[in-house]
Amino acid sequence: QLQLVESGGGLVQPGGSLRLSCAGSGYTLASYAIGWFRQAPGKEREGVSCIGSFGDITNYVDSVKGRFTISRDNAKTTVYLQMDSLKPEDTAVYYCAADWRPYSCALRWDAYNFWGQGTQVTVSS
Repeated sequence: QLQLVESGGGLVQPGGSLRLSCAGSGYTLASYAIGWFRQAPGKEREGVSCIGSFGDITNYVDSVKGRFTISRDNAKTTVYLQMDSLKPEDTAVYYCAADWRPYSCALRWDAYNFWGQGTQVTVSS
């Protein structure tokens, strides 16, 4: 099965930036729509952003619009989430997920088939 690995998490100050990466193991990500989700302690999993296989369809949750940017490289081997102007409320474990439907781009967690292990993002002074 497809395996996903997130990286790039860490501790940053409010207003700082961080770039998360999502890479596939065993299979290329080119044929999958990719979503980023996050889960803070005691809260439900929240859809943050997603990108279609073709790279021309993207969606963002309102709370990150203008601050986060999702993209994928030209070879579609890696999907990125550039996070700028980070706020303490962005603190969470961030997961990437893959949807086998390349045309899809949804912020619903139940639309995705494969999940990574997560990477911790902590925004604190």
